[in-house]
Amino acid sequence: MTDIAHTLSASRTLWDLLARRAALTPDRPVLLQDDRALTFGALRERAERTAAGLYGMGVRPGTVVAWQLPTRLETAVLSFALARLGAVQTPVIPFYRDREVGFALRESKAEFFAVPGVWRGFDHTEMARRLGAKGVFEAYDDLPEGDPAVLPAPPAEGTSVRWIYWTSGTTSDPKGVLHTDRSLLAGGACLAHALRLTADDVGSMAFPYAHIAGPDYTVMLLLYGFPAVMFEHFALPDALTEYRRHGVTVAGGSTAFYSMFLAEQRERPGVPVIPTLRLLAGGGAPKPPELYHRVVREMGVQLTHGYGMTEVPMITMGDPDDTAEHLATTEGRPPEGMEIRIVDGEVRLRGEAVCQGYLDPAQTAEAFDPDGFLRTGDLGHVTGSGHLVLTGRLKDVIIRKGENISAKEIEDLLHTHPSVRDVAVIGLPDPERGERVCAVVEQPEGTEHLTLATVTAHLRAAGLSVHKLPEQLEVVDSLPRNETLRKVLKYRLRERYSAPGS
Repeated sequence: MTDIAHTLSASRTLWDLLARRAALTPDRPVLLQDDRALTFGALRERAERTAAGLYGMGVRPGTVVAWQLPTRLETAVLSFALARLGAVQTPVIPFYRDREVGFALRESKAEFFAVPGVWRGFDHTEMARRLGAKGVFEAYDDLPEGDPAVLPAPPAEGTSVRWIYWTSGTTSDPKGVLHTDRSLLAGGACLAHALRLTADDVGSMAFPYAHIAGPDYTVMLLLYGFPAVMFEHFALPDALTEYRRHGVTVAGGSTAFYSMFLAEQRERPGVPVIPTLRLLAGGGAPKPPELYHRVVREMGVQLTHGYGMTEVPMITMGDPDDTAEHLATTEGRPPEGMEIRIVDGEVRLRGEAVCQGYLDPAQTAEAFDPDGFLRTGDLGHVTGSGHLVLTGRLKDVIIRKGENISAKEIEDLLHTHPSVRDVAVIGLPDPERGERVCAVVEQPEGTEHLTLATVTAHLRAAGLSVHKLPEQLEVVDSLPRNETLRKVLKYRLRERYSAPGS
């Protein structure tokens, strides 16, 4: 970490960090979008004017403000304006609809709700009214503004809960995750330190700013003083023009993003898809080792993968100077201050980046063990070098005839087959075995159609034990994914293939 970044890391709040960075490099850009740019100084000034406008609307320190906005310069301005006021903000992913949004508004008791109006054909304002939301206002091109002279002093401490993030609701309601400025600062500092970036880099935000990755990434920009390109709607190959125009050096998001960039590279082998790119980085979903090797070999860039979740935005991160073996097979090492404990195979965490719990006290009590470690539900182990290896999810363990089978082990091996673009291995109810192993595969275009016999032969040749071999194969055009980091939604596959007649 540079001397300046180290000094800035002592900031108590996100607003404090922005104010310090703006004083140091006011004219350097921080956010780029299409033909627009926002400097560190302009971000601070616009956020203060917007904070004054919000103050005039009745927003005060501690007021709960929900916002469901796309990844735009204005969204960052609004979020920092709320941070300046010391309001409690609860970002909502813009793709969520009535069920998830209504739940978030009710549980958080939001007193204001910022929406984009009609966005990508959907009327968010009408949904807000339909849900009976309070204090609805549109914040897309225009933000409320006022005279900063009316503002109270910024928050002096960063240990109060001022952020409520939402876990992805799948078969149950989402959980409201409670964060402080300090926990978000700690997560972002971990990311910044691990990636070894400099003020000469140009990053990118291809994920929703409302995701926990939003502040995580923004803290990194503030610590190191470099900009990032924001994508309101990310799709390849269309987004490549912006990557090239702004000279992006660091891209990524999650495993699915790596695969998408790799697919674009294969359209023109030997010609860099983004000439300035030197690093792909991300997290949020398991990374098959073979994908790492393909990216490095075919794209000619480094790939560092990390481990995080809504409850702990950054847990471990690969170091660009790590060995290829470590980068391919582990999630990296934790930063100073992040404690990892393995209990009965489960990864448990304690440290400043860990959330304060959930809105529901019962969920908080269940999530933390008596020593204050967060139960992640992930399985793994720590190597002698301190690197974390994830081996699957507790709920992802398939129990076949009393034997535990790791879905991830099978997935990693199937990723080495040239006719597999992506794969999800699930357990399905079986009257004789308890559960049977089912592989659901997404194939690249132009490859030979897979059969169960082909798949099992490949796995046998790779040394997989016979009792772990899939007994069912499904080939699909595309695996179901969420809209944030494009994680595969295995529960939908279980529902689909567990249904009678499937």
